[in-house]
Amino acid sequence: MPTKYRGSQDETRALSALITLLRASEAFSRSLQKEAADQGLSASQFGILEALLHLGPTCQGELAGKLLRSCGSITSVVAGLEERGLAERRRDGSDKRFVTVRLTAKGKALIGGIFPAHARTVAAQFRALTAPEQDELRRLCRKLGRSLDAG
Repeated sequence: MPTKYRGSQDETRALSALITLLRASEAFSRSLQKEAADQGLSASQFGILEALLHLGPTCQGELAGKLLRSCGSITSVVAGLEERGLAERRRDGSDKRFVTVRLTAKGKALIGGIFPAHARTVAAQFRALTAPEQDELRRLCRKLGRSLDAG
Protein backbone atom coordinates (compact mmCIF):
# COMPACT_ATOMS: atom_id res chain seq x y z
CA MET A 1 0.00 0.00 0.00
CA PRO A 2 1.67 3.23 -1.08
CA THR A 3 1.58 6.40 0.96
CA LYS A 4 -1.40 8.72 0.69
CA TYR A 5 0.88 11.69 1.29
CA ARG A 6 1.00 14.06 -1.69
CA GLY A 7 4.44 15.59 -1.46
CA SER A 8 7.22 15.61 -4.00
CA GLN A 9 7.89 12.55 -6.14
CA ASP A 10 11.03 11.81 -4.07
CA GLU A 11 9.05 12.02 -0.82
CA THR A 12 6.17 9.81 -1.96
CA ARG A 13 8.57 7.22 -3.47
CA ALA A 14 10.65 7.12 -0.27
CA LEU A 15 7.58 6.95 2.00
CA SER A 16 6.05 4.17 -0.09
CA ALA A 17 9.33 2.23 0.00
CA LEU A 18 9.48 2.67 3.78
CA ILE A 19 5.90 1.43 4.20
CA THR A 20 6.65 -1.63 2.09
CA LEU A 21 9.89 -2.35 3.96
CA LEU A 22 8.18 -2.03 7.36
CA ARG A 23 5.23 -4.21 6.33
CA ALA A 24 7.59 -6.97 5.13
CA SER A 25 9.64 -6.65 8.31
CA GLU A 26 6.52 -6.83 10.49
CA ALA A 27 5.28 -9.91 8.64
CA PHE A 28 8.61 -11.64 9.30
CA SER A 29 8.61 -10.48 12.92
CA ARG A 30 5.13 -11.92 13.52
CA SER A 31 6.15 -15.23 11.95
CA LEU A 32 9.36 -15.45 13.97
CA GLN A 33 7.61 -14.44 17.20
CA LYS A 34 5.07 -17.21 16.69
CA GLU A 35 7.84 -19.70 15.97
CA ALA A 36 9.69 -18.69 19.16
CA ALA A 37 6.48 -18.76 21.21
CA ASP A 38 5.77 -22.30 19.97
CA GLN A 39 9.05 -23.22 21.70
CA GLY A 40 8.15 -21.35 24.91
CA LEU A 41 10.52 -18.48 24.11
CA SER A 42 10.16 -14.80 23.40
CA ALA A 43 11.69 -13.50 20.17
CA SER A 44 14.43 -11.83 22.25
CA GLN A 45 15.19 -15.06 24.11
CA PHE A 46 15.37 -16.94 20.82
CA GLY A 47 17.68 -14.26 19.40
CA ILE A 48 20.06 -14.46 22.35
CA LEU A 49 20.15 -18.26 22.29
CA GLU A 50 20.76 -18.21 18.53
CA ALA A 51 23.58 -15.67 18.88
CA LEU A 52 25.23 -17.69 21.64
CA LEU A 53 24.90 -20.89 19.60
CA HIS A 54 26.75 -19.34 16.67
CA LEU A 55 29.12 -16.95 18.44
CA GLY A 56 29.90 -18.85 21.61
CA PRO A 57 30.24 -17.03 24.94
CA THR A 58 29.62 -13.35 24.31
CA CYS A 59 29.78 -10.15 26.34
CA GLN A 60 26.31 -8.90 27.27
CA GLY A 61 27.00 -5.50 25.69
CA GLU A 62 28.02 -7.15 22.42
CA LEU A 63 24.79 -9.17 22.45
CA ALA A 64 22.84 -5.93 22.81
CA GLY A 65 24.60 -4.47 19.78
CA LYS A 66 24.13 -7.58 17.64
CA LEU A 67 20.44 -7.85 18.49
CA LEU A 68 19.77 -4.09 18.28
CA ARG A 69 18.51 -3.96 21.85
CA SER A 70 19.40 -1.84 24.86
CA CYS A 71 21.81 -3.24 27.42
CA GLY A 72 19.04 -3.06 30.00
CA SER A 73 16.64 -5.18 28.00
CA ILE A 74 19.36 -7.74 27.25
CA THR A 75 20.14 -7.94 30.97
CA SER A 76 16.49 -8.66 31.69
CA VAL A 77 16.14 -11.29 28.96
CA VAL A 78 19.39 -13.00 29.97
CA ALA A 79 18.17 -13.08 33.58
CA GLY A 80 15.06 -14.92 32.41
CA LEU A 81 17.15 -17.40 30.43
CA GLU A 82 19.36 -17.89 33.46
CA GLU A 83 16.33 -18.61 35.67
CA ARG A 84 15.25 -21.29 33.20
CA GLY A 85 18.73 -22.83 33.21
CA LEU A 86 19.34 -22.04 29.52
CA ALA A 87 22.18 -19.53 29.92
CA GLU A 88 24.59 -18.35 32.55
CA ARG A 89 26.46 -15.12 33.20
CA ARG A 90 30.01 -14.75 34.39
CA ARG A 91 31.82 -11.57 35.35
CA ASP A 92 35.25 -11.04 33.89
CA GLY A 93 37.81 -11.49 36.65
CA SER A 94 39.94 -8.53 35.58
CA ASP A 95 37.07 -6.12 34.81
CA LYS A 96 33.86 -6.67 36.74
CA ARG A 97 31.93 -4.43 34.31
CA PHE A 98 32.09 -7.09 31.59
CA VAL A 99 29.57 -9.89 31.86
CA THR A 100 29.98 -12.86 29.55
CA VAL A 101 26.91 -14.89 28.68
CA ARG A 102 27.17 -18.52 27.68
CA LEU A 103 24.76 -21.34 26.92
CA THR A 104 24.28 -24.06 29.47
CA ALA A 105 24.06 -27.67 28.27
CA LYS A 106 20.26 -27.38 28.52
CA GLY A 107 20.28 -24.14 26.49
CA LYS A 108 22.58 -25.60 23.84
CA ALA A 109 20.35 -28.67 23.52
CA LEU A 110 17.24 -26.51 23.16
CA ILE A 111 18.51 -24.04 20.56
CA GLY A 112 20.61 -26.66 18.78
CA GLY A 113 17.49 -28.80 18.45
CA ILE A 114 15.18 -26.08 17.12
CA PHE A 115 17.53 -23.95 15.01
CA PRO A 116 17.68 -26.26 11.96
CA ALA A 117 13.88 -26.11 11.62
CA HIS A 118 14.05 -22.32 12.01
CA ALA A 119 16.60 -22.10 9.20
CA ARG A 120 14.36 -24.23 6.96
CA THR A 121 11.36 -22.00 7.76
CA VAL A 122 13.27 -18.83 6.88
CA ALA A 123 14.55 -20.39 3.66
CA ALA A 124 11.01 -21.41 2.73
CA GLN A 125 9.71 -17.90 3.43
CA PHE A 126 12.42 -16.38 1.24
CA ARG A 127 11.53 -18.64 -1.68
CA ALA A 128 9.18 -15.84 -2.70
CA LEU A 129 12.40 -14.30 -4.06
CA THR A 130 14.93 -15.88 -6.39
CA ALA A 131 18.46 -16.39 -5.08
CA PRO A 132 19.73 -13.32 -6.99
CA GLU A 133 16.80 -11.28 -5.62
CA GLN A 134 17.68 -12.38 -2.08
CA ASP A 135 21.28 -11.32 -2.65
CA GLU A 136 20.10 -7.98 -4.06
CA LEU A 137 17.72 -7.43 -1.13
CA ARG A 138 20.57 -8.03 1.29
CA ARG A 139 22.84 -5.68 -0.64
CA LEU A 140 20.21 -2.94 -0.77
CA CYS A 141 19.29 -3.24 2.91
CA ARG A 142 22.97 -3.13 3.90
CA LYS A 143 23.48 -0.05 1.70
CA LEU A 144 20.47 1.69 3.21
CA GLY A 145 21.47 0.77 6.76
CA ARG A 146 25.03 1.97 6.31
CA SER A 147 23.83 5.28 4.86
CA LEU A 148 21.65 5.82 7.93
CA ASP A 149 24.44 4.85 10.34
CA ALA A 150 26.78 7.28 8.60
CA GLY A 151 24.30 10.16 8.86
